[in-house]
Amino acid sequence: MRPLELAQQATQQLSEMTGLQSGRVTGLDRAGDDRWVVTVEVVELARIPSTMDVMGTFEVTLSVGGELVGIRRSGRHRRSETNRGTG
Repeated sequence: MRPLELAQQATQQLSEMTGLQSGRVTGLDRAGDDRWVVTVEVVELARIPSTMDVMGTFEVTLSVGGELVGIRRSGRHRRSETNRGTG
């Protein structure tokens, strides 16, 4: 599968498994010869104002053929936290 197709497959399967509306793909990494890890950010809890939304970051692991291998939530943060992970 092409990277774009893998990203689309990951967001669709994440939405189906969690019931959360799929969000943005923020990463796509090869994990060995037979798997891909797609990082997807979704709104877990909508707030007013939207800068207070609780965002979840998920790692969706797919086979090279696009079959779901695993899903793991790797973090949560508020949408307004723009400098996460930058030390």
